[in-house]
Amino acid sequence: MKILLVEDDKTIASGLEYSLQQEQFETILCYDAKSAEKVINEELNQISLCLFDLSLPDGSGYDLCKAVKDRKDVPVIFLTAIDDEVNVVMGLDMGADDYITKPFRVRELISRIKSVLRRYEKQTKPKSIIVVKNIRVNTLEGKVYKNEDEVFMTALEYRLFLIFANHIGQIFTRNQLLEQIWDVAGDFVNDNTLTVYIKRLRQKLEDDPQHPTIIRTVRGLGYKVGD
Repeated sequence: MKILLVEDDKTIASGLEYSLQQEQFETILCYDAKSAEKVINEELNQISLCLFDLSLPDGSGYDLCKAVKDRKDVPVIFLTAIDDEVNVVMGLDMGADDYITKPFRVRELISRIKSVLRRYEKQTKPKSIIVVKNIRVNTLEGKVYKNEDEVFMTALEYRLFLIFANHIGQIFTRNQLLEQIWDVAGDFVNDNTLTVYIKRLRQKLEDDPQHPTIIRTVRGLGYKVGD
């Protein structure tokens, strides 16, 4: 597997490149946005994952993430020295799959890389049955079961839960969810409506909706199912 690493600090970049190669990853190393954009334009089909430093001398990791996601659904992990919710949410909204704050342990980064790659590998395999704890989704029938009892859902409720079920462990911001369920039932979906549907899903799926264990809130970021 080939990883595109974009990091302007040459000392950090060299250490990361060595560690990735020790894990049997091939690497393409860029020190600035301009050279990274060239790789994205010419070699994206060969790349399995991107590691982008957020702050670059001639641009931003955000711009590179957008350039990647506009072309292909390749996983992106941000390397950031800015540990605040606004920047993290912005990255997730742009389609980033994970982030890690500097300074970090190389083993933790490798673990996150492998976790994201496993998630993408699972997503490429078509599933007719998805299981989340005691919830089972039969995508061929378009039905959801809790402890083998069918849970009746509206089209939008089903669509929303299917987004989570197809991306177990991935954090979705509210904006990401709104974009994906927009007008699926021919109705306008706003932020308040999303809150209502999350509440309805919890009432139907959770054993204790006040303390959810299936659709979990990630404080300041969004929601996720599993992991």
